Amino acid sequence: MKRKRQFGTLVLATSVLWCGCGHTQASRVEAARSKQELQDAQETNVVRFVKNPDAAPAFQLNDLDGKPLSLAEAKGKIVLLNFWATWCGPCRAEIPDLVDLQKRYSDKLEIIALATDEDDADLVRRFVTKSGINYRVAMVTDEVRNSYGGVAALPTSFVIDAQARIVQKHVGLNDPAIYELEVRAMLGQPVDAKIEYFEDTGQIFLKNAERATELPGVDFSKLTAQQKATALHRMNAESCDCGCKLTLAQCRMNDSGCHVSLALTAKVVSQVAHPGNSAAGTSKKPAKTATSDQPQ
Repeated sequence: MKRKRQFGTLVLATSVLWCGCGHTQASRVEAARSKQELQDAQETNVVRFVKNPDAAPAFQLNDLDGKPLSLAEAKGKIVLLNFWATWCGPCRAEIPDLVDLQKRYSDKLEIIALATDEDDADLVRRFVTKSGINYRVAMVTDEVRNSYGGVAALPTSFVIDAQARIVQKHVGLNDPAIYELEVRAMLGQPVDAKIEYFEDTGQIFLKNAERATELPGVDFSKLTAQQKATALHRMNAESCDCGCKLTLAQCRMNDSGCHVSLALTAKVVSQVAHPGNSAAGTSKKPAKTATSDQPQ
């Protein structure tokens, strides 16, 4: 198996370079999570997959050659769904490794790259030719982007197993050795790593934040088990006022730097702990039902 690259400072620097304008603190949250997962895997040789993974949202696009492109066409193969952009430095940096990975596992792996925040398909086409990309590329639509959670940072890659289920998500420039370990593990090939499984509590899809028993920055330590359950129920039922269109729980998972959701969740905890002081109030707006334009 290909030896790991020693990314060192490069990983730490580029994993927090988010190329698009207007990205929120969520990008930095995802960066820290991705960086920590990478460091854990490098230090302890651990590959982590989602337990009971959700199906990958289906899509139907045309690639840059005008040919139909869908997940269904890759049925039975592992898919690496890569959201990227030509102007994104970390995206460009990982292309040679993705090309090599596709070449060496061509019969078992399908890399699909979705050009994101791009207006000129001809520019993308020229870039693909110049870069020697050997995997299929399409222009993403808002519908597809939203169905995968909004994709707040680039690059973002979803690892999809042969049953078309999302088993892992990577945000930022990733060590290609991690991708290869994941591919080999899913193929049942020998890997020098321990395989672990985790429940998706919002790491992959924000809709699964309702499964979380802890939320970033929220102190439940002074609550009883029943009070904590009540507080979590409210945080998954009430919406944040920051404009994110998410529940309080989802906002905390998506953007741990959001001061609005931090304050509102603290109020919920205080009210649950001291019911007599509930007049202080918090956001009582019911959370909107998830739609195609909301992160999943």
